[in-house]
Amino acid sequence: MKKVTKGQWNGYDTYILNSRELEVTLLPRLGNNVISIWDHIEQRHVLRRPEESELDFYLQKPYHFGIPMLIPPGRIRKGHFTYAGQEYQFDRNTANDNHIHGLHRTQSWCVSDIEEDDEGCAVTTEFITSDDPNWMRQFPVPLKLEMTLRLQGSSLKQTFKVTHLGDKPAPFGLGLHTWFLLDGKPEDWTLKLPVSAIYSSNEELITTGDIVPLGELDQLNTGMNLQGTNFDTMLQIGDKPVSAELLRKDGYGLHYSADPAYFKHWVLYTKGDADQFLCIEPYTWLPDAPNSKHPASVTGLIDLQPEQTVEFYVNLDMIYPS
Repeated sequence: MKKVTKGQWNGYDTYILNSRELEVTLLPRLGNNVISIWDHIEQRHVLRRPEESELDFYLQKPYHFGIPMLIPPGRIRKGHFTYAGQEYQFDRNTANDNHIHGLHRTQSWCVSDIEEDDEGCAVTTEFITSDDPNWMRQFPVPLKLEMTLRLQGSSLKQTFKVTHLGDKPAPFGLGLHTWFLLDGKPEDWTLKLPVSAIYSSNEELITTGDIVPLGELDQLNTGMNLQGTNFDTMLQIGDKPVSAELLRKDGYGLHYSADPAYFKHWVLYTKGDADQFLCIEPYTWLPDAPNSKHPASVTGLIDLQPEQTVEFYVNLDMIYPS
């Protein structure tokens, strides 16, 4: 069972990681997105997945399914900033002429390695941004992006490696817009998310940089039932563990964690009142970080130097009732 098999989605090759507990489907040629996790034990889908009939919508907004990468995550005011003397102008692709959710959409990634062993299996993919003229028009510093997806039993690990191929410093941020299913029963689910504060946003949903108390959301630290919640909320982790626990009332659920050296923020998003899904989104940088009044130690902006490589990870571990 610990093997990688190939499939297809709308004529595009998929790579399927298999264990006794999980079946994980990766779509490298359309954005390198984990589009599906099937739980063999519970006989349910863990993620919101795109149906074959939803190709057009997926091509337009791939970050509405699976575990899409946001590079960089969140909004940028007017899509513009200057960093180390280099001007950056991202496309203004959301309301009020702002930019949202970065340059990574449906680019084609290459599979560079497949591993199968007694413990699990893995697929490594890579993408060089200078191969995409549209990317370079907006972010004119070449990067090599690599991701290794490893499945061991009921645990899935994503390791990201970013290498600077250019000759001047560049700002970097990455987030994941992970769509966990609630099966239309938010009242059955409780979220425990250690956080310290909320980042305020203005009427354009641009982060102001103001950090305010949690108020009623302090319940997240001990466990908050999702019935009646409506999230589009940016949260500061502070000195707390980078860890989320989503549990169903019968004890089934998942533990979602990220590299504390780089991930400093969570976003929670329900797309209206919580019903079918909850997005739990780990971010390395605060949206609009290059324009923020806060230093990189707060925003999480990664200052990439020429020839530098940074590496970080995200873990998803399923929890089964004992």
